[in-house]
Amino acid sequence: MPNQKVFVSGCFDMLHSGHVAFFEEAATHGDLYVGLGSDRNIEQLKGRKTINTEQERLYMVKSLKHVKDAWINQGMGLLDFMEELEALRPDIFFVNEDGYTPDKKTLCSKLGIELRVSKRIPHADLPARSTTALRQECRIPYRLDLAGGWLDQPYVSKLHPGPVITISIEPDFEFNDRSGMSSSTRKRAIELWHTDIPDDDKEKLAYTLFCVENPPGRKYVSGSQDAVGIVFPGINKLDYSQEQYWPEKITPFTNEDTLKWLERRLWFINLSPRESGYDVLSDTAITEQGARELAEAAEGVWKAIQKKDIKSFGQQFRRSFEAQISMFPHMVNEHIWEQIKQYENTALGWKISGAGGGGYLVLVCEEPVPNAMQIKIRRP
Repeated sequence: MPNQKVFVSGCFDMLHSGHVAFFEEAATHGDLYVGLGSDRNIEQLKGRKTINTEQERLYMVKSLKHVKDAWINQGMGLLDFMEELEALRPDIFFVNEDGYTPDKKTLCSKLGIELRVSKRIPHADLPARSTTALRQECRIPYRLDLAGGWLDQPYVSKLHPGPVITISIEPDFEFNDRSGMSSSTRKRAIELWHTDIPDDDKEKLAYTLFCVENPPGRKYVSGSQDAVGIVFPGINKLDYSQEQYWPEKITPFTNEDTLKWLERRLWFINLSPRESGYDVLSDTAITEQGARELAEAAEGVWKAIQKKDIKSFGQQFRRSFEAQISMFPHMVNEHIWEQIKQYENTALGWKISGAGGGGYLVLVCEEPVPNAMQIKIRRP
């Protein structure tokens, strides 16, 4: 009886022991076939060029004893391997938890392929490795708006002022471009400071970053919550008065017990990054009632976090998201709603990190969520 065919797909740049351990584990299930992302696709998804070219990466991967064969995927996007997958028809599609997406699960179900999700397990006596970790000379974080997003735009706050609640996220994962994790602002921060946030007045640094990202004459002004959320560690409440681009008050919160409490209850499901050129500002319905709901929900999220009240946090987290999409309906699409429905009976609250495609579905849940990632909040 022939061995089962096992397929994995990824970038596999800067080949390290973590990659080899992943291949080794996958190969325990059968003959291993590897599809590598092309240079062009990785640059589109990650917003950067690879260290090693696709031909170098292919040469190294094909040389590993656990790999039966490898190739460069011909498609684009997160499912760049679709043509190759249909041709190979493997028995198993093997992914890490940060490589799992609902789209992959749907595709495997359609093709009759078993999707298996592995934790990163290092080889015996070797440290855990990841490509992101090897890039840790750059410690500049990402950010997520927990609640109140859009109130940093004057055309919303003019109807009702209120806060935006953000968290600063350690770069333990390399979040995709256009996924709502403030990757574009982070690029400007890297241009400014190269490797880490300088030790200086945080508000001055955040304002500098905001100005660099929004030079005079720019048509669309990126919200200041991105710059503040990256520069200020921990959880932050940004209070915006009416029609102001910059918050009138920034309230940091870095209580260690609370940060750990929040980290354990946020779960990230990898979705598709939003399409280039997508216009989330089309067909908006921005109203005073919607802006008020958004502001009140953000206040509710802030208070719930202080009290570590998980039920209230989940309710207000969801309330903030619902206020957002009531005014910006193109933040979601049918595909996003299909993913949310899978968790609406188990999660206490949810939102998407990015508009018009999702980026990541962020869930509030007390219990572990299968195949979901968890983040680490940056400490001072």
